[in-house]
Amino acid sequence: MKISARNSLIGKVKSINEGAVNNEVVIEIAAGVEITSVVTKASCEALGLTVGADAYAVIKASDVMVAVD
Repeated sequence: MKISARNSLIGKVKSINEGAVNNEVVIEIAAGVEITSVVTKASCEALGLTVGADAYAVIKASDVMVAVD
């Protein structure tokens, strides 16, 4: 796989919560560290996502905000 995004994190699909149009996919990238994404049901099916499967969380953003208390 080649991709231009600089932040690509491998993990395991922890859960898939199906909705009417979109699915919420949780990928565990390290013990206790999760990334959640909302993708269309069609994309979830096309990617063959299943719980326990390996998957990449690919993060592409032009802006990242940082905040502190």
